[in-house]
Amino acid sequence: MRSALFMLLLLPVLELALLIQVGSAIGVLPTLGLIILSAVLGILLLRVAGLATAWRARERLARGELPEREMFDGLLLALGGLLLLLPGFISDLFGLLCVLPFSRHLLLGRLQRQQQEQAARQRAFADDLAGARDASAQRPQVIEGEYQRRDS
Repeated sequence: MRSALFMLLLLPVLELALLIQVGSAIGVLPTLGLIILSAVLGILLLRVAGLATAWRARERLARGELPEREMFDGLLLALGGLLLLLPGFISDLFGLLCVLPFSRHLLLGRLQRQQQEQAARQRAFADDLAGARDASAQRPQVIEGEYQRRDS
C-alpha cells in the first residue's frame, strides 16, 4: 500500500522531469505534438480495440459462455486508454503496453495465473475451515461455570 502511494506521488515528478528533458532536446512544439499525437492515437486504438472486444464478449455470451477473458481485456483497454490520455511519456508507455495486443495478452496471462493461485489459496483455507467446523459440530459445546440465584 505504501509503495503504491509512493509510486503515485513519484510518477508526476518523473513525468515532469522527462517532459523537460525531451522538451529541451527536441523543442517545445514537437514535444507538445508528441503528447497530442499519443492522446489521439490512444483514443483511436481504444475505440477500435474496445469495439472488437465488445463484439467478442457478445458472441461468447450468445454461446452461453462467460466472457471472463474479454472482461479482463476490456479492463486493460480502459486502463490503457486512460493512461494514454494523461500527458507524459511514462504514462504513454504503460498505456501502450495495456493497449497493444501482444503485451496485453502477456499481462492477461499473468493476471489469470495470479487469480488461479489466489483461488487455490482460498479453496485451501475454506477446506481448513470446513474441517474445523465439522470437528466442532461432532462434540457439543459445553461452558462450565457456577452461578447463584439471588431474589431480592
